[in-house]
Amino acid sequence: MIDLKTLTIKKAHNSLMKGEYSAVDLAQAYLDVIKAKNKELNAYIEVYSDVLEQAQRADEKIKAGTATMLTGIPLAIKDNILLKGKIASASSKILSNYQASYDATVITKLKEAGVVFLGRTNMDDAAMGSSTETSFYGTTRNPHDQSRVPGGSSGGSAAAVAANIALAALGSDTGGSIRQPASFCGLVGLKPTYGSVSRHGLIAMASSLDVIGPITKTVEDAQIIFDCIKGRDSMDSTSFDLPAAQTKNKKLVIGVPRAFTESEGIDASVVKNFKESLEALKKLGHEIRDITLPNISYSLAVYYILMPAEASTNLARFDGVKYGFYKAGKNLLEDYQFSRGEGFGREVRRRILLGAYVLSSGYYDAYYNKAIAVREVITNDFAEAFKGVDVIVTPTTPTPAFKIGEKFSDPLSMYLADIFTVSANIASIPAISVPSGFSEVDGRKLPLGLQFMARSGGEKELFEISKSFRSE
Repeated sequence: MIDLKTLTIKKAHNSLMKGEYSAVDLAQAYLDVIKAKNKELNAYIEVYSDVLEQAQRADEKIKAGTATMLTGIPLAIKDNILLKGKIASASSKILSNYQASYDATVITKLKEAGVVFLGRTNMDDAAMGSSTETSFYGTTRNPHDQSRVPGGSSGGSAAAVAANIALAALGSDTGGSIRQPASFCGLVGLKPTYGSVSRHGLIAMASSLDVIGPITKTVEDAQIIFDCIKGRDSMDSTSFDLPAAQTKNKKLVIGVPRAFTESEGIDASVVKNFKESLEALKKLGHEIRDITLPNISYSLAVYYILMPAEASTNLARFDGVKYGFYKAGKNLLEDYQFSRGEGFGREVRRRILLGAYVLSSGYYDAYYNKAIAVREVITNDFAEAFKGVDVIVTPTTPTPAFKIGEKFSDPLSMYLADIFTVSANIASIPAISVPSGFSEVDGRKLPLGLQFMARSGGEKELFEISKSFRSE
């Protein structure tokens, strides 16, 4: 029997190479657990019918001696990443019948590596949310406490890995949508440098902020997947090849924006865990240095101007005419109103309206242009800080996972859950969340996460410090 609980990509690869079990055996083991667990968790929207066929092809690659580290590895895919011939709905009613006509670039790369795709995972409607409660397919539950959210918008991906119904998963991160659910579910979540991973085939939310990245059990697994999916793509003009990483001393200088990390509204257990994590990093020989990021507190405001503006533009194409949900009205205008009005959920409609407002005549300069200017200031603040430190550390989230329904009717409270994560997207820098301990709430141990950020292209430093902290 395969022990899925302790399985990592490297362990699975070694076992597959030794012939201890086949890729078909491994895939079947996951299918069995999915059948037993997914109904109560709602992590998967769809389990693919050809999983065992994919696994057979992986076994052929292994027998032929052409296997990679990822050959035969079962992965879950967030529902906004296109896989040819499969539904990709972004968990939105308006795209519920959309079948992808091509593979996302990350999927092409993973297929070439021999990955087995288990299915598509639940997410917030059009990736708009921090709890996976806005999904057209219903709420996903946190495996650590099913009365709580798994985070969002990549909540289904995180829940699948945490529940051992996927070995690893792909998510997307616009303002924390990989890192926050990773933190809530006790996992590793990597948001790569903007442009280091192609966005071709990702259903766009905010094009200047969106990044695809892995959710895994270990830092090493995140690095393995990142190394496979990274690189320039001719189909994405914003993509590029990362420069070769420079060899550095294992002892790093870690910057702490203390005024920001100790501000009001942060749960006491998070503050306590953060201080303990800093002490652990000191004991490992790393230098802790207080830094100032003068304008980081404006990140959330900038994000909630730029993201809705870009989202309202990107989602304008979904009108029920060519594909997706359609509801007829008396005329073309009513067709458009009814299709979009019913096709998008409440949170999506709210953000479309907000985005249209900040882009409208008379408000464009007052809001959108000002946000663009402040974004540049924040980016420069980070660049200045990285002149003196290798990485910057914060908590990943201000609280542990919250109850289902707790913040659903209070959008401002929900938005504040992103306070520590949005700045990395604003500044286009890489960030990673790693498990840092637990907070005991109502007799349950809820995971907490520690976030490391590095300069643009600094994934190597992130992996180094994270492996050091996690003792990998």
